[in-house]
Amino acid sequence: MMGVTMRAAWYEQQGPASEVLQVGELPAPEPGPGDVRVRLHLSGINPGDTKKRSGWLNSTMTYPRVIPHSDGAGVVESVGAGVDPGRVGSRVWVWGAQSYRASGTAAQFTVVPDDHAVDLPDEVADEVGASLGIPGITAHRAVFGDGPVAGSTVLVQGVLGGVGSLAAQLARWGGATVIGTVRRTADLERVERSTVTHAVALEGSDAADRIRAHAPDGVDRVIEVSLSDNADLDTSVLTVGGVIAAYASRLDRPELPFWPLLFSNITLRLLGSDDFPAAAKLQAADDLTSAAREGALSIPIAETLPLELIADAHDRADGGGGGRVLLTIPRAGGS
Repeated sequence: MMGVTMRAAWYEQQGPASEVLQVGELPAPEPGPGDVRVRLHLSGINPGDTKKRSGWLNSTMTYPRVIPHSDGAGVVESVGAGVDPGRVGSRVWVWGAQSYRASGTAAQFTVVPDDHAVDLPDEVADEVGASLGIPGITAHRAVFGDGPVAGSTVLVQGVLGGVGSLAAQLARWGGATVIGTVRRTADLERVERSTVTHAVALEGSDAADRIRAHAPDGVDRVIEVSLSDNADLDTSVLTVGGVIAAYASRLDRPELPFWPLLFSNITLRLLGSDDFPAAAKLQAADDLTSAAREGALSIPIAETLPLELIADAHDRADGGGGGRVLLTIPRAGGS
């Protein structure tokens, strides 16, 4: 397929989605040694993708042109030197396509290292596969980064979010009792009770007491979506030697209750998914695939839009509201 072009979306400067995102034809990438080329069916959008595009925290572009999105699902179309040619035709889910790379999954083809394209079991839908990468690997590291959780109690702050919901499901899959929090009492009815053993709304001044009612000896791990808002609450409900695994914060300089954390020997683990250890990412990919095969993962899809409407899709992903936003990728050849 030398010289073949592909339909793709890209940006060459940062800014609002409607102003910088373009859709058109680009050269299809060629797999190098150890790589596979994936013909994509779906591309998953994550908050990190829209933040890179917008220049969040004064970030700059590492490449002059970026095809966005790290997550996707499709079929292995060709392989580079050193890769088993038997992989051609395999259904896969893709992670890390735009991590330290210019060309992500918002295109008909992407090229990734062989182990970044994970075989997708027949019983797992493309929609699930395209939604696993960034949130799933982050959730896995948050839950299992300090060892197994069987028999422990895990508190998931923001259990309705993309990472939070997967963290709760993985913790339950790993044998933990899961306590999940939501911001408002009205949101409690949205919590999946087959996964979350106890659900608590953070409204009111007695949230710690209500969490402690379900974990009188304290929780073993907290999966934290907003460290700046919840540091005091987390500290008050953790057991001695517990862990706060934080992947986000509303404020970039959160205040921490240092002495209570110190006296309880609390570990604070901060999670930046692009730079997890390679072995941790591979283990996460294996476990996510196994959990999905076993039916242990359910991922709500808020909306699926065509590649041509990527700007609208970015705006809708930024708008929140629950569920993943996906792009459908036109089949190569226009089908």
